[in-house]
Amino acid sequence: MSDNARVLYEAAIKLPEKERLLLVSRIMETLPAAVQIPSVDDEDLLAELDRRFSDSETTITWSELEAEN
Repeated sequence: MSDNARVLYEAAIKLPEKERLLLVSRIMETLPAAVQIPSVDDEDLLAELDRRFSDSETTITWSELEAEN
């Protein structure tokens, strides 16, 4: 990592979580389409993440699943 990138990183991690997410989203938008990741501003993505998080309480770990077989 270059010195400039390190300075930016150190400043970015001090931001509140919401601002860090927005910053990451904006930076990701500058990347070529081949490496695009869904924006954290995407309402559908946020809804899916919320659904998966609430569903996580009913899931089992890989080791638990492996032990069942």
